[in-house]
Amino acid sequence: MTSGLWELVLHGVWVTVQLLVLSSLLATAVSFVVGVARTHRLWVVRFLAGFYTEVFRGTSALVMIFWVFFVLPPAFGWQLVPLWAGTLALGLTYGAYGSEIVRGALAAVDPAQREGGIALSFTPWQRMKLILLPQAVPEMIPPFSNLLIELLKGTALVSIMGMGDLAFSGNLIRLALQESAEIYTYILIIYFVIAFLLTRIMRGLEKKLKAGVGKKPTPEPDVEPKRPETTNVGGAA
Repeated sequence: MTSGLWELVLHGVWVTVQLLVLSSLLATAVSFVVGVARTHRLWVVRFLAGFYTEVFRGTSALVMIFWVFFVLPPAFGWQLVPLWAGTLALGLTYGAYGSEIVRGALAAVDPAQREGGIALSFTPWQRMKLILLPQAVPEMIPPFSNLLIELLKGTALVSIMGMGDLAFSGNLIRLALQESAEIYTYILIIYFVIAFLLTRIMRGLEKKLKAGVGKKPTPEPDVEPKRPETTNVGGAA
């Protein structure tokens, strides 16, 4: 490829990274707000948070992007630029999945910890801030890491709006060169590199957070399967 085409690829990588960062920040905020609301003592708050989760988990991210970009703006008389439309659609959608991670991690905290906070006359906010979240957040990192990788792959959906992300740039180059195998191989490698870097960053974050609460990080799966132990049958005593 020429230098001009590589510049187009780099521009697509930059747009994808911007979208990933913005949508992941929104998804994280939504995850914690909705996830904590799912554990609220008032049933109305739990119902509304659960309704939001079910709606966004039960709809397609692709259709949500269409709806935010093409349906929502005319109803309010304004138009979102593709970057913000993609951020909103992906952040709200993946935030619904993340809220279940938050709710599950909070529910997994030892009930004795909650009872200890009550015994110390902590308010619900103090119990959440000082007891529950410090123990639950480290356990959220591995599933959040998987969700972040899924969000990275979901950013390719914004190409339907004509947004110049990595997938859109790759398709333009394919049309220009009439070469599919080479171009899409490069695109796959770039997505893999970004995903690998994200995984390493999240792994380091998990180690740091778990060390802060005296826990060991989740062990990584063995690359090579362990060989079964053999017994020396009939050997010399």
